[in-house]
Amino acid sequence: MIIKKIVPWLAVLLLLLQTSCDSGQKEASKGEAGSEAGSQKAISIKGSDTMVHLTSSWAEQYMGQHPDAQISVTGGGSGTGIAALLNGTTDICASSREIQGKEKELAAQKKIDLVEYAVARDGLAIIVNPANPVVDLSMEQLRKIFIGEYTNWKDMGGPALPIIVLSRESSSGTFVFFQEHVLKKADYTPKARLLAGTSALVQSVASDKGAIAYVGLAFALEAKATVKMVGVKSADDAAAVMPSDETVRAGHYPVARPLYLYTNGTSSPEAKAFVDFCLSEAGQKIVTETGYISIK
Repeated sequence: MIIKKIVPWLAVLLLLLQTSCDSGQKEASKGEAGSEAGSQKAISIKGSDTMVHLTSSWAEQYMGQHPDAQISVTGGGSGTGIAALLNGTTDICASSREIQGKEKELAAQKKIDLVEYAVARDGLAIIVNPANPVVDLSMEQLRKIFIGEYTNWKDMGGPALPIIVLSRESSSGTFVFFQEHVLKKADYTPKARLLAGTSALVQSVASDKGAIAYVGLAFALEAKATVKMVGVKSADDAAAVMPSDETVRAGHYPVARPLYLYTNGTSSPEAKAFVDFCLSEAGQKIVTETGYISIK
């Protein structure tokens, strides 16, 4: 009689335990699926400070069209972004220069499939203080200024005023591009003041009559009330060209460059979808609206 009474209760207890386990497994599965879906939708972009405004504008528009998407954008310089991509700590690298040989070798060692997308163009504006009467400089004059051969504005027909050379820091893609394209790979003058961001360059030029710097065209146009852009001559006997959307697109302005996004070829489909958006008609419209030059 005792056994007959216990058996039904054991059956009920076993049924309750099984139901509880099944429910727990289902909840765990839901949690794992939700976590996986969330990680797939999250996109991180790191790199060029020149491109932060552009990539942030892209991200804002993209998230508006895709409410489930989560995109974080940080600067730090093109070199920092490339290192993050190679270390697997960012999905997309924004770079104002091409990836270099050593970086490509490291990517190959890590079996990272680098995919390069040219997404916009940018002209580097040469800016001086509005009180400086100099209106144009040749590429050779720029080279001599930034390597330290010219140290006074009177050497360019300006006032007897020491030249204060301002530059981005060495991790910046803009620093590298300017060194390769304008300085012909020579070293910057040791007297150059290396500043961490474009805003700092603009502020320093605005406050110092002898200063000169290079910044992205979009930043120069935004600060046109406090700094002055000068024309650039490709040769000493050539006509000076002012940086603008039209002169950069036509290839007439000599200090211009493409801007890139880099991904790992094995990265998430969400990263590829974001890049496709950047290259779309809507994405390229944002390029123009933010002061850069569309590639289409």
